[in-house]
Formats: sequence, C-alpha cells, structure tokens
Amino acid sequence: MGLPVRFVDECTLWVEAGAGGNGCAAMRRESLVPLGGPAGGDGGNGGSVIFVGDGGKTSLLDLTHVRKVQAEKGENGKGKDMYGRGGEDERVRVPIGTIVKDKETGAIIGEVLRHGDELLVARGGQGGRGNKHFATPTDRAPKKWEPGQPGEARMVELELQIMADVGLLGFPNVGKSTFVATVSHARPKIADYPFTTLVPQLGMVRLEDFSIYGRDRDFVVADIPGLIPGASEGAGLGTRFLRHVERTRVLLHLVSIDPGEGRDPIEDYRIIRRELSAFDPELAKRPEVVVLSKTDDDDVQLVLEETVERFRQEGIELMQMSCLARTGVREVLLRLEQMLAYGGALPA
Repeated sequence: MGLPVRFVDECTLWVEAGAGGNGCAAMRRESLVPLGGPAGGDGGNGGSVIFVGDGGKTSLLDLTHVRKVQAEKGENGKGKDMYGRGGEDERVRVPIGTIVKDKETGAIIGEVLRHGDELLVARGGQGGRGNKHFATPTDRAPKKWEPGQPGEARMVELELQIMADVGLLGFPNVGKSTFVATVSHARPKIADYPFTTLVPQLGMVRLEDFSIYGRDRDFVVADIPGLIPGASEGAGLGTRFLRHVERTRVLLHLVSIDPGEGRDPIEDYRIIRRELSAFDPELAKRPEVVVLSKTDDDDVQLVLEETVERFRQEGIELMQMSCLARTGVREVLLRLEQMLAYGGALPA
C-alpha cells in the first residue's frame, strides 16, 4: 500500500520525563521498639520518555497534533520503610526511519531503524533517599532526606527518512510513479503534469510476480517527488526529497525523451547527478541503474539508438523499459535485485 496523502516527515515536540519522588523522613513508632530508628522510604524514580519503532506507521502526522509528551512522576517515599512507586514510562510510537535531534543543540539523540527499537529520549529523575540512609553512630534519628531529581526535558525535532532498498531518481514526468504502480501493489497518483507525486510512495516488489525465482528476498522501492535544478539548495521540493534518498542502497535513475518538453535526457541526467553531489557527495557514489523509460513511444523509437550511444560515450549503460508495453521491466528488476544482493557490484 502507498503512504497516506497527508504525509508528514518532520515535526517538533516538547518531551519531559517525570521527576523522582522525594525521600521520606520518618521514625519507627512501635510500642515495643523504643529506639526503632529511622524508617523513611526512598522516592520512586520518574518515568522516562521512550520512542518505539512501529512498522505500521508511515508518517509523523499523528504527532503534529501533540505539543507535549510527559511521563509520570515518581511517588514520594513513605514511613515504615515504604518506597514510593516509580512513574510509568511514556512510550511514543514512531515510524521506522525516524531521526530524533535536540532542537537547541542540533545533536542527534538517536535513530529508530527497526520495528520494536526503543530510543530513550528523556530520562526520568532519580528518586530521593529517605532518612534511613543518613543514620550514623552519632545521629541515630536523622531528619535528613533527599528531594527527587527532576526528569530530563527538551525540545526535540523528529525527521523521517523513508526506509527503502531502491530510490527512484529523475525529473518530473519520467515515469517513476508508473514504474512503482507496475512493479508493486502501491497506487501512487499518476498524471501528465509536474510534481504529480507530492509525497514519497513505497512499493514492495515481489520477484515471483515477474518470474524471478531462486532469490531469497524481495525489496522495497520508493517513488519520491521529482528533482529540479537547485533542489540541493531547497528549490522545488528540494532537500525534502533528497533526505529520503539517503537511506536507499541502490538508485534507479529514470530518463525520458519528450520532444514536447524540449529537454535532453543526457542533460537531465547530468543535472540530477550534480544535485546529488551538491547535497551529499557520498550519496552520489551509491550504486545506480540508469533506464530510459517510455520506449513504446514512436518519437522515442526514432532516436533510441542515438540516445543509447550518447550514454555509452558517457560510460553509462542505458537500459530500456516501457511500463505501458510491459517490456524491459523484468530485466530492470533483475538488475536491481542482483545489485542489492551483491552490494552494488554485479556478479562476475
């Protein structure tokens, strides 16, 4: 299934752990124990705020309506050596791929990368000690006790980066959404105008559906909004797109020939590569498959050989595919699966 239309990939929260309970100052008052001594119990520890990975969540939308997350305070200690109850932890479920940062310092607190992963975001305060801990040979009836410590509190920024094996690159209208719809059960919006895809879409590719057997894994492909020049500096959907490519292991770069747009596929390819390098040089080194889409079009057929040769002169093997005619799709999926299996290098 695709991601919800109201996709949110960043939000800000105030998180506050519970304070520890105060220690107690009390003396034993049993009739047969005249010198019973101190009997003040310790305060309970405050609850912590913990983020938990939830594979069923695909957006931070739920948390945009939450201004503050607060864990329970610890209970105060009591007489008769009774300890206070610890405060309950507050567990917040977040999508897999969530990065948590301290808003004030910008430091990364941690990342949630798997279902069930737990990330401690704000630690509860320690409970104070009761007076029984302060008895000495010279002071057998101490009145001293400790207050509970405050829990950690901070403003945090949550940033979601899509977790996918293959990330789709390409200008708007090169056929990325059509590809995802063809190879998976995802149903991204498809239309012939720029930025049809306004939010990332995930699709699970099941290799058996394309008669690719003997493989031990399927993979996830992400259709992410198209790039334009200046994206690495925030133009268009800019860095909000590029953020979601960072975790992908292999890049699938689609180019197309559209005489009506007056664009050149080689120049389109170069522009996207420049944007990748400007955003993150390491990202530009990611293994890549380059595919010419929409090859069923008559105008494409007229310049197909010339286009393939031009890419070859750039040192790029240009694969060919038409989702409409269902040609070349299996070969592209097989190439992607091989690159994932061999860490980006095709088997000899």
